[in-house]
Amino acid sequence: MSDAGREHAAPRALAAAALVTGIACGGEPPSGSLTAVSWGGAYARAVTKAHYEPFEAATGITLGREDYNGGLAEIRTQVDTGNVHWDVVDLEAFDAVRGCDEGLLELIPADLLEPGAEGSPAAEDFWPEALSDCGVGTVFYSTVVAYHADRFPGQQPARLDDFFDLERFPGRRGMRRSPLTNLEFALLADGVPTDAVYAVLDTEEGMDRAFSKLETIRDQVVWWEAGAQPPQMLADAEVVMSTAYNGRIFNAQVLENQPFVIVWDGQVLDIGQTGIVAGTPNLREALEFLRFSSSAESMAKLAGEIAYSPTRRSALPLVTTHRETGVAMLPHLPTSPQNVGRVLTSDTLWWSDHLDEVNERFSAWLAR
Repeated sequence: MSDAGREHAAPRALAAAALVTGIACGGEPPSGSLTAVSWGGAYARAVTKAHYEPFEAATGITLGREDYNGGLAEIRTQVDTGNVHWDVVDLEAFDAVRGCDEGLLELIPADLLEPGAEGSPAAEDFWPEALSDCGVGTVFYSTVVAYHADRFPGQQPARLDDFFDLERFPGRRGMRRSPLTNLEFALLADGVPTDAVYAVLDTEEGMDRAFSKLETIRDQVVWWEAGAQPPQMLADAEVVMSTAYNGRIFNAQVLENQPFVIVWDGQVLDIGQTGIVAGTPNLREALEFLRFSSSAESMAKLAGEIAYSPTRRSALPLVTTHRETGVAMLPHLPTSPQNVGRVLTSDTLWWSDHLDEVNERFSAWLAR
């Protein structure tokens, strides 16, 4: 977090720390209500079963639910006007960093989080980079390439490079209407090693290279904005392949019997974080929810609803099967050994520093 961000958040951090002390020492339990904001669709259903309903049952706090497509615009408006009606929000990791720097999110006290399932300190139990000043990472998720098996009766895609190969694998592609992961996919498919992607993007030549690769399939791209769209686009034959969130594809596979196949090669791994909107009148309740939902047991429950990996080491051994179907979950998680042959971990700090300028270029490219 920048010095300006710390200055914005310091007074709220003191208040939050006092509330955490009360919670940890068994003070008067929180009560009332909260509004939790998440991604909608399959993820919303999963987090409702794994986090929202158990939290309500354990605390008596009522959780209102809203969906959104990400970004800081609505949070910024609420904080700037002093009309905060969202409390806890699921965030992309770079937005957690940016929101913290702008004073839009509460600082998370270091002693808020539960110890690991075997008693280890929380700071040791979480994977590196899962925690930020204003966010708690609760899932690893990946943006992957997925395809409909019936559209390729012969040779089938096996590598990220195949997504860009219109000659061998003709048909329309789905991609998120954002430079996020698209630039990484483009460079990986163009031969850039995973450990060099962001160094290449730091150069004008590298940025040109990424956009040139995207240009090779641009005329065949159908753009999506919400995570629920790619599975529907694949099912409706609107596209033959699409980038997608791996958990959304998993749910379509096991709950809807869709013949979708995930290409794990070149997956871009990211951390989904949960933060608290600055100035919420329900700070005590929000802190209690964050403490509850970030426990190893809660993370394991979420991994039993949708194929996203826990960010705590002690949570992974607690993951067993999909609650509704009994499917073993470990082979479907993005961090499972068989799925990480070529994986790129999204650089949160790079995107938090460059998103505005890259968005501007991406929008101009789309408008040409």
